[in-house]
Amino acid sequence: MIDADIYQIKEVDEYPFDYHECTLRASDELKNNARPQILDPLESIDEYDTIYLGYPNWWSTMPTIVMTFLESYDFTNKHIYPICSHEGSGMGRSESNLKKLCPNSIVYKGLSIYGSHVDGCRQQLERGLGGK
Repeated sequence: MIDADIYQIKEVDEYPFDYHECTLRASDELKNNARPQILDPLESIDEYDTIYLGYPNWWSTMPTIVMTFLESYDFTNKHIYPICSHEGSGMGRSESNLKKLCPNSIVYKGLSIYGSHVDGCRQQLERGLGGK
């Protein structure tokens, strides 16, 4: 839609496909302030000025693997547009956590999309991202 490079944050120890198992693991990681290891990390993000950061809302924030990603690079002066899928809790506290993890970046108001509506969210993305 915006002709951008895409990088998918993947964990070395893949999250379980089963919903219940996945939420239990996500809860444990959050409670323990875990930082899962990223599979195939980027060498650098220096060439990017604008980052569209998409993630699911797990336990009212972003998954800890996303926190690992944010702590692994220098986001100084980067423009970050958070996009979060959820099932009723919106952005949760992920925007404030993002600002804490990237204090020297420019974080824009997040766009939250119901997870059950992501397949048909193109217009919502276009409106929410200002046609970027």
